[in-house]
Amino acid sequence: MADPSSYRPKPGQIPDSPGVYRFRDEHRRVIYVGKAKSLRQRLASYFQDLAGLHPRTATMVTTAASVEWTVVSTEVEALQLEYSWIKEYDPRFNVKYRDDKSYPSLAVTLGEEYPRVQVMRGPKKKGVRYFGPYGHAWAIRETVDLMLRVFPVRTCSAGVFKRSAQIGRPCLLGYIGKCSAPCVGRVTPEEHRELAEDFCDFMAGRTGTYLSRLEKEMHEAAEEMEYEKAARLRDDIGALRRAMEKNAVVLADATDADLVAVAEDELEAAVQIFHVRGGRVRGQRGWVTDKVEAVDTAGLVEHALQQLYGEEKGEAVPKEVLVPALPEDTPALSQWLAERRGSQVSLRIPQRGDKKALMETVHRNAQQSLALHKTKRASDLTTRSRALEEIAEALELDSAPLRIECFDISHLQGDDVVASMVVFEDGLARKGEYRRFQIKSFEGQDDVRSMHEVVSRRFRRYLQEKLRTGEWEPEDGDGESPEDDGRPRRFAYPPQLVVVDGGQPQVAAAKRALEELGVDDVAVCGLAKRLEEVWLPGEDDPVVLPRTSEGLYLLQRVRDEAHRFAIQYQRNKRGKRLKAGPLDEVPGLGETRKQALVKHFGSVKKLRQATIDQICEVPGIGRKTAETVAAALAEAVPAGPAVNTATGEIIEDENPAPAGGGTSQR
Repeated sequence: MADPSSYRPKPGQIPDSPGVYRFRDEHRRVIYVGKAKSLRQRLASYFQDLAGLHPRTATMVTTAASVEWTVVSTEVEALQLEYSWIKEYDPRFNVKYRDDKSYPSLAVTLGEEYPRVQVMRGPKKKGVRYFGPYGHAWAIRETVDLMLRVFPVRTCSAGVFKRSAQIGRPCLLGYIGKCSAPCVGRVTPEEHRELAEDFCDFMAGRTGTYLSRLEKEMHEAAEEMEYEKAARLRDDIGALRRAMEKNAVVLADATDADLVAVAEDELEAAVQIFHVRGGRVRGQRGWVTDKVEAVDTAGLVEHALQQLYGEEKGEAVPKEVLVPALPEDTPALSQWLAERRGSQVSLRIPQRGDKKALMETVHRNAQQSLALHKTKRASDLTTRSRALEEIAEALELDSAPLRIECFDISHLQGDDVVASMVVFEDGLARKGEYRRFQIKSFEGQDDVRSMHEVVSRRFRRYLQEKLRTGEWEPEDGDGESPEDDGRPRRFAYPPQLVVVDGGQPQVAAAKRALEELGVDDVAVCGLAKRLEEVWLPGEDDPVVLPRTSEGLYLLQRVRDEAHRFAIQYQRNKRGKRLKAGPLDEVPGLGETRKQALVKHFGSVKKLRQATIDQICEVPGIGRKTAETVAAALAEAVPAGPAVNTATGEIIEDENPAPAGGGTSQR
């Protein structure tokens, strides 16, 4: 534990201007990032008597070993830099909101020639218009199903679209009128794009004009005695009204706003956000976080807004953001939001009327979310604690293994041999810490040798990290400790327990790898699938845990997760190998130029027949590259001709082949 006075800056060193500061620990890892209108005043508040500090702040300053700062011109720049550094360094003492799941959104891929409507999760992509997020994917699909009757936009994947275009027949949705079938030319690309844009306008809340137009067309059709058309329009209007009813009007005058509410106690905080567009609730999301720093409601709101809008631009940032408490730097935060939106953003607390009533609803959701989280966590925490204690007792460990790493080997008949490492901390999976390995030291199938290689590589990286941070020096004393930039590192933290998927041979290999590296403070065990026996190094008999043991259940979960992760990697690797073609063997030929070659000639077969001068005509292909391509294709053995099994006819491959190769390349 460091004494804050040992690294306190000298009087007059700290500038009295806006800026962002970083506290680092003794190993130069960034542990806290903050911003201030006046760096001098803010930093001075950390170096007072520890008894006067909040317990969490006191823990942070005693963990730190140094402080540094960066001066900026404005408070808005400080806000942006603080967000960037928190994202980059992932400091342990900063509040970080994390979704407990990936919320689905309704997405329209306007960047494609034929826009597609689909459910999307994960990071947002360019050229895609998003609506939501929604609590459940089925809610999106119900809405889309109702609206496809009126806006028959493409919903199929690229593969289905391409196949329908090749065979000249649309899919089922095209036959039942829920797709305009652009794949077979029923509508032009321009007409289909207009449908997609109308769909987006309706989802964005501009519903009144469109419904009025449909009603007018229905009445005109009825007057002209076109009753079938009038009935179809009537049903379209009904479908749209049902879709609108799923999102009841909560705010008048077509308000666009996000409402943010916070429920908190001494240890944790829950944030709930309602996304209101066109006066209707279009989406909802929420987070729960540990309060690892001394922060009030206003501070939690500020962190939540940074999390919400740090990566957003344009209309994704609403005109109005309603919050329960205004952050300390409200003008700077409002200006930052306005810069991201491109126009003015109102940040305020609702005082009366519908907005205040809706804010109370959002707050109740936050309270329920926090209560549910605490109930689940209390139950889970008790179970996980019991499981870790049972493992420690069964394996005779000094303490509960708070970090467990499990290794598994996967291959297919000795080919594409890979390994996985999964990490569980406090009984929970830490997927961001998972790692994958390719076996490099030998060819063929040898699970024991593979296990030895993988464990050696993992702990060699751990020792390199200790050497880099100065936590460990080799016996010859020549190790250097280069300057650390504070970013989180791979393999930086050791486990208390290594679990391998297998029995005595695999356990012995893992233990031997640790001993060769001089690592003697990590326990090793193996879990054999056949009888779920736990094997320990040097023991002739396994440890048998009761079938009802929480400890055994946790070990099984860890082993099964490692198995899943290894198989997934092995299948992906095998799939890439099977799809590889002769162009993949050309050194220095990237994906873009491969696609250019295949597009220019129409197929790999025609490319193989081309001369070097003809290959040079492709943009971006020089003579040296053309010679390399020609030589690679000449060496590759063409696949046999495709045969129609019904007629016995040999099918000539004149269709464009995928640039990556594939079995269709010849």
